[in-house]
Amino acid sequence: MQILFDLLVVYVLAVLVIMVCHRLGIPPLVGFILTGVLAGPQGLGLIHAVHEVETLAEIGVILLLFTIGIEFSFANLLQLRRSVLVGGPLQVGLTCLLFFFLAWQVGGLGVGEAVLVGFLMALSSTAIVLKVLQSRGEVESPHGNTSLGILIFQDIIIVPMMLFIPFLAGVGGEAVGRKFLLLFLEGAAIVAGVIVTAKYVAPRVLYQIARTRDREIFLLAVLVLCFLVAWVTAAAGLSLALGAFLAGLILSETEYSHQALGNILPFRDTFSSIFFLSIGMLLNVEFLLRHPLSIVLAAALVLAAKTLIAGGATLLLGYPLRTGIIVGLTLCQVGEFSFVLAKAGVAQGLLSGDNYQLFLDVSVLTMALTPFIIAAAPRVADLVLRLPLPARWRTGSFLPAAPSGAAVRDHLVIVGYGVTGRNLARAAKVGGIPYVIIEMNPETVRRERQKGEPIYFGDATNSEILELAHLPAARIVVVAINDPAATRRIIERVRALHPTVYLIVRTRYLLEMPALYELGADEVIPEEFETSVEIFTRVLRKYLLPKDEIERFVQEVRAEGYRRLRSLPAETPSLADLRPHLKDMEITTVRLADGAPLAGRTLAQMELRKKHGLTVLAVRRDGELVFNPDPDLELLPGDLLILLGAPEKLAAGGFLFRPADKEAGGKA
Repeated sequence: MQILFDLLVVYVLAVLVIMVCHRLGIPPLVGFILTGVLAGPQGLGLIHAVHEVETLAEIGVILLLFTIGIEFSFANLLQLRRSVLVGGPLQVGLTCLLFFFLAWQVGGLGVGEAVLVGFLMALSSTAIVLKVLQSRGEVESPHGNTSLGILIFQDIIIVPMMLFIPFLAGVGGEAVGRKFLLLFLEGAAIVAGVIVTAKYVAPRVLYQIARTRDREIFLLAVLVLCFLVAWVTAAAGLSLALGAFLAGLILSETEYSHQALGNILPFRDTFSSIFFLSIGMLLNVEFLLRHPLSIVLAAALVLAAKTLIAGGATLLLGYPLRTGIIVGLTLCQVGEFSFVLAKAGVAQGLLSGDNYQLFLDVSVLTMALTPFIIAAAPRVADLVLRLPLPARWRTGSFLPAAPSGAAVRDHLVIVGYGVTGRNLARAAKVGGIPYVIIEMNPETVRRERQKGEPIYFGDATNSEILELAHLPAARIVVVAINDPAATRRIIERVRALHPTVYLIVRTRYLLEMPALYELGADEVIPEEFETSVEIFTRVLRKYLLPKDEIERFVQEVRAEGYRRLRSLPAETPSLADLRPHLKDMEITTVRLADGAPLAGRTLAQMELRKKHGLTVLAVRRDGELVFNPDPDLELLPGDLLILLGAPEKLAAGGFLFRPADKEAGGKA
């Protein structure tokens, strides 16, 4: 009864705290941690069944990593091998060395205690980082993949660290070497078993269970798979979280992964909230109030040092500076598995008293700041990139020479070589359309380059990379990446270099569309909307509706839906309908920038049609669209102009719509 009462109290408190956080714009994850601080034994003391809560928290971590594994795949995991095998050891090794030196020389600790401090600081929070990245839709972004690869290595290296702690305390012996060898063999056997299970066993077993059409049996089977693999992995000496992730990978290779994910999500959200509550319960409020300056300075040191090391490891992998900064800020906190190491250190006499309390408070503080730091990371990266830095830092060390036969005029630029980018490149090749690809995964670039693809490695938020892909001469740019912040930055860069290029952007959510249009995208394709169209199309086919009726209905839904999503009046005619009748002409939209030659002038004064061969079809201002504007209409900064003209005229007249200083800088 005690655990039930404690859960009731803590969830009531959590609802109140998270409602306040919602009003203040604070992430819910931080609200759960604050609830744990308030309700824990170091706060108001509302929770008494502390051990039971910690057990439930472990289940939350298992389910969280299980769902991450379901949404992943072995193909994705193979793409992370450089991050796991190179980035992980670099990050862990350098962090251990730095904090060992600080604890030994500055803190005055013994060698064994200093090594343990290095171990504790080397680990980052897998649960918190992946939870935040998942909520932001950035797990599959370059910085998300790199962070995940390093976190996987951390989850593996924690086991040798645990075995090494008795040796640090002076109670190790010859058995340590045998344990390492045995652990390696067990780990290899588990990985082999996971591969075999994913390929041969799981699909057949789940098929037989799915045939029963019993939802409860299917859910139980999924939970059995999750907990069984996690238990086997933990029994072999590896971490529960790693086992849960491997269990998710097994399920991801089957056709039942989406159904399993839908069934597990409510359980994951419930138990993972308990995990974040348990993190808050570790904070010693009394110790924090007695030593606020020491704790804040120590937390700042940890955040800064881990940011520099993780970011540096990412740069050594060949990624651009922007990705390195975001990865560094993503992994700058102390991890939850550091608490496991700390408890083992306390048991062996390596940590005690104020040192242990300082570690707990610093760790919880860095974890609580993580959602804010990850949210601010893209803006921090953009600020750093404004500094006069070497070009190689901006573009990464994998910047290749220009591919032979690369298109240099009137071509298509594809940013991102995922599923969308690959299909688009195939379609362009079939249609005889010249194209250039920009991709952030160096392994993908190397592999596709060998196949003869015109692909460049680089960050498309950098002007140098866009110019390398001959953007000023391009006809169309398609942005198809999974990083919302980078997508917005790319739109700004593209518009600065080529204001009249036709820009198509893919996004995951409808809510992101208005901001992308405001930045200058010509078309935004939301996955949510297109997925709904595909679903009802297949439903109508199953009901044997005529194909022509389905296609007509799809066209009507798309026309009406995109018109509504772009906030245009329903009666507004579609300018896209005019394109087939205007040979050798283009219709494009341009945002008039502050300080541009055209700003504050009228159409009659500028004589656009006579001097520049451009016709203004419409002007959009304050949400209203004015067709066939009067020649005496004064154009204002922020106006969206819909222009008609030949491609070469549109390109030559681009200077009219952007500030003169940017134009001069671009020509320099």
